[in-house]
Amino acid sequence: MTQSGWSSRKIALVLYPFGAGAMAVNVFFASLIGSWVGGPVLTNAWSIALGCLIAIPATIAFARHIRKLMDDAEPKDAT
Repeated sequence: MTQSGWSSRKIALVLYPFGAGAMAVNVFFASLIGSWVGGPVLTNAWSIALGCLIAIPATIAFARHIRKLMDDAEPKDAT
């Protein structure tokens, strides 16, 4: 079966900025929750840096999932 549409790599590149932003927010809020037990609250720069790093594997996994859903949605040949 041939793939039509975007590759998972292209999907990941397009979605990476959104994933990086979401991960940066998640890292910052996790540090706020961690401060309840004595941990440090991360600065904006650290949160963004860690968010960009964590977003790489998360975005790749999400893009592969989206590509699989696109492949499953394609009609199968009846031959």
